[in-house]
Amino acid sequence: MTTITIVDDDVSIGDMLERVLKKEGYQVLRAYSGTEALLLLEKQRPDLILLDLMLPGMSGEELLPHLAGIPVIAVSAKTDVTDRVEILLQGAADYLAKPFDIRELLARITVQLRKQEEKGRTVLSFEGLKIDFTLHEVSVKEVPVRLTRTEYGILRILMEHPGQVVTKSRMLDLISADSLDCMESSLKVHVSNLRKKLREADGRDYIEAVWGIGFKLRSFTIS
Repeated sequence: MTTITIVDDDVSIGDMLERVLKKEGYQVLRAYSGTEALLLLEKQRPDLILLDLMLPGMSGEELLPHLAGIPVIAVSAKTDVTDRVEILLQGAADYLAKPFDIRELLARITVQLRKQEEKGRTVLSFEGLKIDFTLHEVSVKEVPVRLTRTEYGILRILMEHPGQVVTKSRMLDLISADSLDCMESSLKVHVSNLRKKLREADGRDYIEAVWGIGFKLRSFTIS
């Protein structure tokens, strides 16, 4: 089970995050100060850390150098651009200002965990589709397909959820967390263009629209 550590002295925010993350299927650990976080890390290494910066005693900035190798999303009330840039340069994987939308936080968590998975995985395949993360290439039954960055991002999201319906809102959150340009009004156009390119390579329609909900990859395997 994926483990996320929350380092935040605000009990109410920490409790809220713990409830949400557990509902999403994550194991959650808690620390209320930088020193407590260090002691916790000696016992168990999490897959990701949500780090508040304004902690009692050792601050989040002081703690960050001790978290090398673990993706850290800094979550702070500091909204100044200089603060955000500095914490990212110091090693944080991402930065989210309080107050935040929980959907955006979950999307950013998904993106960071995906990046960690991709470090040990170079290719993802489904029903003849293949994404090579190292080369940043897509092919259909070995036929190369040229995609835009947004189309590539949409296909990757769908291939990471084989057989599952990805809702429009969830897809938009993940696309936004990937810093790609796509809004609800243009999502249908991007998906349509992606479907057309895949169909031209193989003659099959790989993406199925689930009316009123979202999209999924179509399985052609007969069970």
